[in-house]
Amino acid sequence: MSDEDLAQTLGTQESTTLEFKSTAKREGKRGDVIAQAVCAMANDLCGRGGGDILIGVDDRGEPVDTVDTSDRTLLALTDLRDDGRILDRPSLTVQAARYKGKPVVRLRVETSAAPPVRCDGVVWVRPGPTTRKASREDERVLTERRRSADAPFDTRAVALATIEDLDIELFQRSYLPSVVDPEVIEENGRPLEVQLASCRVTTPGGVPTALGLLTVGLDPSAGIPGAYVQFVRYEGTDLDVPITDEQELRQNLIGTAARLEPLLRSNLRTRVVGEGFRETQRPDYPLEALREVCMNALMHRNYETSYAPTRIVWFEDRIEVTNPGGPFGHVRDDNFDRMTDYRNPSLAGALKGLGYVNRFGRGIGRIRAALERNGNPPPDFQVDASSWAVTLWRAS
Repeated sequence: MSDEDLAQTLGTQESTTLEFKSTAKREGKRGDVIAQAVCAMANDLCGRGGGDILIGVDDRGEPVDTVDTSDRTLLALTDLRDDGRILDRPSLTVQAARYKGKPVVRLRVETSAAPPVRCDGVVWVRPGPTTRKASREDERVLTERRRSADAPFDTRAVALATIEDLDIELFQRSYLPSVVDPEVIEENGRPLEVQLASCRVTTPGGVPTALGLLTVGLDPSAGIPGAYVQFVRYEGTDLDVPITDEQELRQNLIGTAARLEPLLRSNLRTRVVGEGFRETQRPDYPLEALREVCMNALMHRNYETSYAPTRIVWFEDRIEVTNPGGPFGHVRDDNFDRMTDYRNPSLAGALKGLGYVNRFGRGIGRIRAALERNGNPPPDFQVDASSWAVTLWRAS
């Protein structure tokens, strides 16, 4: 715990950059009030550089008698970064601190590079000392603030792409209700152009982004050459044997996911396991692990500088999934199973909203657990500067 007293450095009254909460209890009448506050600070409507939430201080700016600053509480609050309720993923730190001489918990939230940020599909802002839902004008300001040149690749405009390259019906039917609270859609009646830009599917000027082409594009690989999946099934255990199935999946990610699951299912074989009179059938690979590996490859791959596809190569004894793009950000080849960072943060948020990603930062653990439950050997990961490769071994 730092000796710094936050009352002196942050002030003693709530403002656009400072909010007080008496307890770490997140759920209130409006929902997860702490998550909403984090969302509002990340949106930084007033451009103050983020903000702080102090837990253990009442509305009058006075510290409460008791506040839980245990590691368990700090970890639970840190989970706000990764539980998928706030999208794009916020940058925040959580630590025990002091306020007017008493212990508190400090959540420091940094400004998002790609606003608007949503909590459970709703944009929250803090134009003054209170947090509220964003108005149409608020969302317009946040959307226009996003600078294409400074943003990650997935929110940049795609050269020569036009609105005609997007499946607008798919956007309205599947994408929009998945990432924006349905009540917000109904209440605000935003025009289509604003909805597209607010969801980062287009720039504020109406040009499709990489995210837009990848998620609801009619032919994503026309504007992003590597945006497709190549599936190959071999009859044996090496490349010299005959190919029994070969397909290219060139739809947007919603269409790719719809084709990928039945394709994987059709190639699975089952075996009988058990003891005595109790027998069960198990696949040679658990579908949960296959789905997790493939969706993580599509989420984390490098779409910007590589024209290579994501490849799924199915041999008799193993499956190899490879995708271009080595470790990114804080992730290295020696910590990739413990550290999470995002080359495509808006795409990650979209896949979470669409239900293709269960929880951020848990993919490798879920893969290993699913394989172990099914009786498969542990997976092999090969990570270098330019690519990832995951090998799943067939259960014996």
